[in-house]
Amino acid sequence: MTDASARSARGAAVGRGIGIGLMYGLWRPRVLGSWRVPATGPVILAVNHTHGIDGPMLMGTAPRPVHFLIKKEAFVGPLDPFLRGIGQLKVDRHGVDRNAITDALGVLGDGGVLGIFPEGTRGEGDFASLRAGLAYFALRSRAPIVPVAVLGSTRSRSRLISAVPPLRSRIDVVFGDPFEAGDGSGRRTRKALDDATVRIQERLTAHLAGARRLTGH
Repeated sequence: MTDASARSARGAAVGRGIGIGLMYGLWRPRVLGSWRVPATGPVILAVNHTHGIDGPMLMGTAPRPVHFLIKKEAFVGPLDPFLRGIGQLKVDRHGVDRNAITDALGVLGDGGVLGIFPEGTRGEGDFASLRAGLAYFALRSRAPIVPVAVLGSTRSRSRLISAVPPLRSRIDVVFGDPFEAGDGSGRRTRKALDDATVRIQERLTAHLAGARRLTGH
């Protein structure tokens, strides 16, 4: 692990501590299945995305520090050094960002946890439209994918701050079983990438449906 990687890992650990304090202090997260996240080694957390709080909520509830790929537009003003300082990764969503790819693969190569919103942007949060980035990282690193459903963040808005859920409301975070994206052949061709994307979408969609039944959201 390089000095930069070590700083990033320490930063993510600090970010997790901040996330724990804020998320549990302001809301009432109910975390289900966190034991499914492998305790060591590279892992990719694939998270549905319907609200801006989803990333911080996962950072504060995941059992290990998470390095999220975050759109570059968020890295403005004082947020830029803060996000970098807590080990988060900047990505340009409008093209092939080789620096972000290198950084993300570096996290996995060092045995860390990479957080991805596989739909690419905030939306319905139903995994209906997946980008190929998740499959690429999974095939390149051979890291298992853990599906995560964050539910309840959009059911209502706080009267005090309309952009966030009501304070002390319950938000469910449901972790699924880890799975491999590849077919076991080790191939990284375009077809292998497309096939892996289909497999991933099926697993993520099934996890989300099960999480909704479990939580009632």
